[in-house]
Amino acid sequence: MPLAFSKASGTKQVKGKEYMAKNLYEILGVSKTASDEDIKKAYRKLAIQLHPDRFANATASEKKAAEEKFKDINHAYEVLSDKQKRANYDQFGSEDGPQFGAGGGDAGQGFGGFEDILSSFFGGSFNKKTANAPKQGDDIHVKINLTFDEAYNGVSKTIRLNRDENCSACSGTGAKDPSAVKVCPYCNGSGTVRKVQQTMFGQQAVQTVCTNCGGKGKIVTEKCAACRGNGYARKEASVKVNIPAGVDNGVSMTVRNEGHCGKNGGAKGNLVIAVGVMPSEKYRRVGNDLYFDLPIGFYDAACGCDMVIETMKGEAKCKIPEGTQSGTKIRLKGYGMKVLQKDAYGDLYVIVKLETPKGLSSKQLKLLKEFDDSLGNNQYPKVKKFKRK
Repeated sequence: MPLAFSKASGTKQVKGKEYMAKNLYEILGVSKTASDEDIKKAYRKLAIQLHPDRFANATASEKKAAEEKFKDINHAYEVLSDKQKRANYDQFGSEDGPQFGAGGGDAGQGFGGFEDILSSFFGGSFNKKTANAPKQGDDIHVKINLTFDEAYNGVSKTIRLNRDENCSACSGTGAKDPSAVKVCPYCNGSGTVRKVQQTMFGQQAVQTVCTNCGGKGKIVTEKCAACRGNGYARKEASVKVNIPAGVDNGVSMTVRNEGHCGKNGGAKGNLVIAVGVMPSEKYRRVGNDLYFDLPIGFYDAACGCDMVIETMKGEAKCKIPEGTQSGTKIRLKGYGMKVLQKDAYGDLYVIVKLETPKGLSSKQLKLLKEFDDSLGNNQYPKVKKFKRK
């Protein structure tokens, strides 16, 4: 049975009960066309007014009303500040997108999500993630220059670089031996501690990085002599990279796991290669097509001929039709640049460049004059027309 898409109705199922959906834009007091900045300002203003700390001395009913309103603006901001959720809400009436029946998430956001929203205002002070979580290593960026032939055929290059690698003596722990690693007594191994600080909402309990262990959750009582307790060391490395045929100037390539080592057991970073291709003395590249200028004389252009030209694939025959004009473009299919990561080639366009002879003798000039006078209007249409004018 095919699924049918439809916009959500005015009600939503939440944990077995039904409630009337509220207009999230009206909750924040903004229009449907409000910008991200307008939504953020509106939420921030209402959050200050309705924060529970401001109702510490209020009656129970006032506290409950403020709490409900605070939940509403909290949920409204969470949806409207997220591009995907906002798009779903505008189109389907629900941040979850098209609904196929009951069983949606809890619409009312309690105070548990408040720290996540405030983190966007206060630089991550309310981030719940532990500081000693695995962290991926940094990427290494390099640039290599290729000749035009190397870009056409592909080439293997060995890239030499300096990167951070896990210390082989301590396996990245930074300690002399396993017995020198202890659980931090201040954070009990979590890497974070909670403390109370004064904010625009009053006093708040926030989570910060443990200063005793630097967020690692562990302390080293005796450091590794090889890496001086860092857990990693800067070393020279060589990475062999196969550059595929058809690569173009400005292309970036990523080689996985060839960057700096990760921290706290995280994965290695990547090696990011920016490719530069030197121009060819013979060809001009436009996408996967090549352009080549072919100089020919007047006789060959007038009578037509077969020319043998050098291409990236070797010699090829190029037929010059009778009466070819300077600037004529002749296509040689499949003689262009290799298409990157495909078994295909672009085309080679031969641009005819008619060369006028220089240093003619009096006899040659006389012959040319007789020849020119013998031409009819239909043989030199543009020239004859211009002379008549």
